[in-house]
Amino acid sequence: MKDFIIIGAGQAGLSIAYYLKKQNANYLIVDANSETGAPWLKRWDSLKLFTPSEFNNLPGMKFPHQKGHYANKHEVADYLKAYVKKFDIPIEFNQRIDHLKKENGVFTLKSDTKEFITKNVIIATGPFHTPFTPKCHKNISSDVLQMHSEHYKSPNQLQDGDTLVVGAGDSGVQILDEISNTNRKVYFSGNTNINAIPQEFLGKTLWWWFSKIGFLSANKYTWIGKKLSKGVQPVIGTDVTKLFAKQNVTCVGRTLGATSNTIVFEKQKVNTIKNIIWATGFKPNFTWINGVELDEQGYPKNYRGVSDLEGLYFIGLPWLYTRGSATLGGVKKDAKYLSTYIEHKT
Repeated sequence: MKDFIIIGAGQAGLSIAYYLKKQNANYLIVDANSETGAPWLKRWDSLKLFTPSEFNNLPGMKFPHQKGHYANKHEVADYLKAYVKKFDIPIEFNQRIDHLKKENGVFTLKSDTKEFITKNVIIATGPFHTPFTPKCHKNISSDVLQMHSEHYKSPNQLQDGDTLVVGAGDSGVQILDEISNTNRKVYFSGNTNINAIPQEFLGKTLWWWFSKIGFLSANKYTWIGKKLSKGVQPVIGTDVTKLFAKQNVTCVGRTLGATSNTIVFEKQKVNTIKNIIWATGFKPNFTWINGVELDEQGYPKNYRGVSDLEGLYFIGLPWLYTRGSATLGGVKKDAKYLSTYIEHKT
């Protein structure tokens, strides 16, 4: 019987583990992956953080790169592995928990191969669960290579020929930019009226400005927090005006439907596309938790990570409390609050 089981060994799970260890709690992390940092390593090859090194620190250990450095996915994964080693954090890998239930004051967690019991559970699985792809993708010919951005690595995966990128978020824009540099014809489907912000302004990083004007500390219950959390997140570090002006990039508006090799957009129909990258985001999935109430977006109802179900906690969700709640360097504030709440409660 553990006092705590943390589900998820990403930055959120490791941050709360750091504080539980300081409390001498009897805890364990269980994780669906085979190694620390695996979700980062699965992402596209050219990915880099938007936040410079000085904003990427987990509690108790600085990110090991010079100030102003924008780390790649390998550097993030290496940092998380070093963090686990430094603080001797116990993790049991290859355990994807698909059922969680509380009975008689005890939580039971089940994977395909094992059952765990604990007094308390902290869910740190992050916001990215089920890849979302529009239904019309099923109507498209099998001759067209389709993949969600979750599985995109580089343009080397693509067939020869025209490529479509769908999605106007950071991932979609970065992938569009990378593929457009191969000089193939690229179609972009999504909103082109994107609020784009440079990574640096007047000699300071964007995150330095965010911290100075209070964007990172404003919580979702304040006026500015409510406005920021409900608004469309800006694209960071990509000049979208320059990108959309490239001769080999064609913006076609929203994707309306598809039949075999013909894809219908707001602005035109196209039948030459050989590859599609669906950068259309993810849907949360917390339906495997028995007895938890979800909000209209599918996230568990909570206050600063404390749920209505006694002994069940959450960390690492977007806007759990502030803009930084789901970021590498921002999650430590939520972890400290949650650990203090747990310590006083016990």
